[in-house]
Amino acid sequence: MILSMIGIIQTGFGTAVLEASPMHRDNRQDVRFDDRHDGGRDNGDRQVEHDRRMREENERHEREMRRHDHESDREWQERQDRENDRHNNTLNEIAALVLGVVIGHNT
Repeated sequence: MILSMIGIIQTGFGTAVLEASPMHRDNRQDVRFDDRHDGGRDNGDRQVEHDRRMREENERHEREMRRHDHESDREWQERQDRENDRHNNTLNEIAALVLGVVIGHNT
């Protein structure tokens, strides 16, 4: 059983080496297509969109952090805790989208 596993591993490794070998290439260049789904926007447009989303989220957060007229101190504190969690999650999502675009753009 061990010997058959070693044979399978060696076969897999040998196949990978053969596929990477320059002898098996057709002297043609590989063409890479730019398949980003951003409609051809450049980094400046992405930055503007990022800044807009951050500004909107911060404005929304400020409004939600204000105490409502009908709230007790306890209700207000609980709502602030929930809002802080939501705000942090939203900021992380915005940052993840920008990071994903940057990583996708560099590959």
